[in-house]
Amino acid sequence: MSRESSLPQPTKVQQCPECGSDRLMQDYECAEIVCMSCGFVVAAKLADRGPEWRAFDSEQRAKRTRVGAPLTFTIHDKGLSTMIDWHDRDIYGKRLSPGQKAQIYRLRKWQRRIRVSDATERNLAFALSEISKIANRLNLPKNILETASIIYRRAVKQRLIRGRSIQGVTAAAIYVACRQCKLARTLEEIAQASNIKKKEVGRSYRFLVKELDYFIPPTRPGQYVTKFSNQLDMQGLVEEIAHKILSTAKELRLMSGRGPTGMAAAASYIASVLTGERKTQREIAEIAQVTEVTIRNRYKELVERLMFVVTL
Repeated sequence: MSRESSLPQPTKVQQCPECGSDRLMQDYECAEIVCMSCGFVVAAKLADRGPEWRAFDSEQRAKRTRVGAPLTFTIHDKGLSTMIDWHDRDIYGKRLSPGQKAQIYRLRKWQRRIRVSDATERNLAFALSEISKIANRLNLPKNILETASIIYRRAVKQRLIRGRSIQGVTAAAIYVACRQCKLARTLEEIAQASNIKKKEVGRSYRFLVKELDYFIPPTRPGQYVTKFSNQLDMQGLVEEIAHKILSTAKELRLMSGRGPTGMAAAASYIASVLTGERKTQREIAEIAQVTEVTIRNRYKELVERLMFVVTL
């Protein structure tokens, strides 16, 4: 008889063997499973597989739980490695002896060396730190950072990084993640945050999309309206009217062949004029990173086709 078969197995009971009822209740005080129909004790002396401690509120539960940090793709080892603390103290807070200090120093040194063992891990460690820096500069949410890290890991796994700069591929991975998660960020913003040329980011972006076979949904003008409203400190009514203008323009097929940023900027300008919260075309053009001529042309098209009466 093997050792594994001698271990107690968890009891899985679906129905009462006495009356056939499936109304079973687990009594935690007596460690029993009892049928609620006939009172028959289906199982007894059940082992409690939960923690040995008790918690009466969420704060105690958070303090007493003994688990590590969640897995994350933003670290090259996914956060599974251990770190030797730089404080020369033991678990009780007492200072280490000189011999123990020398031993801990050697352990700490070898821990740093073996944590990044080969060239692939060194590449990942540097690239993922660059992705985190760019995401912090752009104030990107956590899901964008995780998605960009997964995209870069796929590129490394398929050996697509050879012959290309790490900075360009990381910036392109962030742009792909923004497009997939429908977050309005332009190539100019990402290139400026990563301190490389826009042309390099665009080249790496097209390469990743082609080689990794990603489907990138087209950018919609409505994704930029909220961004422009926040940056210009406009009211929520302006944003709502701008979305209605864009939805009506989409029904009239005015979106085809027009840039999404220009359409969003023109809709925001019209909405600001209609609500009395006037913003100049130059202010909106600086935020949207388009020219005033583009906003003026889109503005004229929308006013003529949607039959607005705008008094300037």
